[in-house]
Amino acid sequence: MADIFSVIADPTRRHVLSLLLERYVASDIDDAAAAEGAEGASAPLGEVSVSELVALLELSQPTVSKHLKVLRDSGLVTVREVGQHRYYALDAAPLEEVEDWLIPFLSADFDEGLDEDGLDFEDELDELVSKAEAAVTSAKSSAAKVGEVAGQRAAAAAERARALFGGAARRFPTIARGSD
Repeated sequence: MADIFSVIADPTRRHVLSLLLERYVASDIDDAAAAEGAEGASAPLGEVSVSELVALLELSQPTVSKHLKVLRDSGLVTVREVGQHRYYALDAAPLEEVEDWLIPFLSADFDEGLDEDGLDFEDELDELVSKAEAAVTSAKSSAAKVGEVAGQRAAAAAERARALFGGAARRFPTIARGSD
């Protein structure tokens, strides 16, 4: 049996797998429609006949059959025989080995991309927290200064008002008694 990686390395076999995947997805949609009372016209379980694959791939029947044999031997397709006709369907289970091998590379690239793109959220969050704390400290300091200045101005205004009313009371003694 050929290594799964060498099997999927061939572009024609990848094309066959893509066609079988399309049929499988279409059969899921047809199955859902059939469950709702509609009639589905596709082959059962997303199967595709060899003659249909020959037409879709625009290759000779012997060439398509050779590729299907490699895919069958690797477990990527299943075959159902009806008389002289053969119907193929996708079996993606062997591709889990490829997925398991590939995921660490994709994850490493993703993590690396985060750092390169400046999307390291922990560092950005720490920076934002630091800026917020500095803003709060600055605001408290500014508020204290504003409060101090406002208090000084209020005290100066009160002193000025006392001086004005004191001067007015001396000049106009009757106004001062009437307001008491």
